[in-house]
Formats: sequence, structure tokens, C-alpha cells
Amino acid sequence: MKVHNGMRPHDVVVLLKIIALGEQPWKNKDLAASLYISPSEITESISRSQFAGLISADRRKVFNVALESFLMNGLKFVFPVKPGSMVKGIPTAHSAPLMSKYFDSEESYVWPDISGKIRGLAIAPLYPGAVAAAKNDTILYDLLAACDVFRVGKVREIKKAQELVKEIFKSKQYV
Repeated sequence: MKVHNGMRPHDVVVLLKIIALGEQPWKNKDLAASLYISPSEITESISRSQFAGLISADRRKVFNVALESFLMNGLKFVFPVKPGSMVKGIPTAHSAPLMSKYFDSEESYVWPDISGKIRGLAIAPLYPGAVAAAKNDTILYDLLAACDVFRVGKVREIKKAQELVKEIFKSKQYV
């Protein structure tokens, strides 16, 4: 096993994708294709997550309680982001469909994307392939948008995102 030098942003996305898949069987190559990451990087990512105590030794079961704790309490410190300039993109954080039904805001946050139709302040996604991966998986999109709430949200938004993430994790039948 390689030396563990800390988590990388896409490690979070790999774990969220496994949760989004629920009971569906998967292989590293399937994760790689759907997340736009190389298969070797998926293997290394899962190894880092196992070392960090976020996935089981057999590398199949995400430890939801540990991951929730990391997302809600550590994500904004480990992978911080500040809103950037106005761009067209895909809504994220409180502007994403998951959250926008609970909050009205004059400013939108978006992941920059040429196919996006919403103008808002740019939020850098956790890794470059996140936007493309989210376009093909609504559960992953919801989870990534919630992660952005943890990174840039206000207290009320963060509390709601916590509730919604817990709900999604429970609905995927993991402990």
C-alpha cells in the first residue's frame, strides 16, 4: 500500500458515487467511466478512503456516519472555495434544485459550464469531472450540490443540507 498523504477532492466524489449507486453492483472501471477518472485513480482513491476509515476493508461499504461527519464538519476546511465571477453554468449549493425549493436568494451559485443556462457566481467543483458526472446522475448531483452548501453555505442552508444528505444516505440502505 502506498503512503497515505491525505484525501483528495475526488475521493469524496468516488464515495458519493458508490452511495448513489445503492445496491447496484459496480467495478472500478464502471466508477472510472461514470466519474471521468482513470481506473488506477479510482483504486488509489478507494485505498485512501479505506485508510481514512470511510469505507470498509472489502472496499464495498461506505461508512455513512464517518462520511457524514467529514462532509458536514471538515469539507469546508479541507477543500475550501470562494465564489468567483459571474458566469453561466449549472446551479449548485443553495441554487441547485435540491436546495432551491427551501431557500430564495438573489444570488445564484453555479459550476461554470458552457451548456449552463443560469448566470451566477462561479463555484469550483470538487474536481474537474464533477459537472459532467453530475449531469448523468441526479443523486450524485444532489450530493455534490449539498457538499457545496457545506463549503459555502450559511447556517440555515447547512442545516437543511445536513438533513437532506442524511435522508439520501438512509434511502440508499447503508449504515
